[in-house]
Amino acid sequence: MQTITFAAIIVLSMKKILFIFIVALFSISTTAQEKTMGKDSTTFKGYFYNEKYNVYLVIDFYHNNVVVPNQEIYGEMAGYFGDRQDGRKWLFTNAKIISKDKAEIQITNDYGSEDLTATLTAIDDKNFKLRQEEGSTLKIARNRKWVKMPKELDFVKR
Repeated sequence: MQTITFAAIIVLSMKKILFIFIVALFSISTTAQEKTMGKDSTTFKGYFYNEKYNVYLVIDFYHNNVVVPNQEIYGEMAGYFGDRQDGRKWLFTNAKIISKDKAEIQITNDYGSEDLTATLTAIDDKNFKLRQEEGSTLKIARNRKWVKMPKELDFVKR
């Protein structure tokens, strides 16, 4: 009788060990898939600069934890579009990574009066293209006048 009980305990223990092993293996493969799909990448994270217009992007589309300097009241967001000569910002209120090299962004000005949809595309590891798709147009202040940005802006990741 004790032999049967001991054998039953061993079989149950082996089933538990096998179950734990399968669950661990599944979670490892899920993590690997997320990394290959760009979920744990740095493609859409960092500081990006456009020398021609002296404008930049600060983004983190993975954690959405960017705080705009001197505008902390807005809280954490996906990022922002800034101008080196003016303190106004365009806020990235929502960003969705569509593929490993493309993200869709919802952008609004810091007053909330204008908004647009744009895409940010990685050309390679350092070069990116911001394309304004629909809605308002990105503008910056130069010599007390508003200057519209072109529909497509090139950025270099620094």
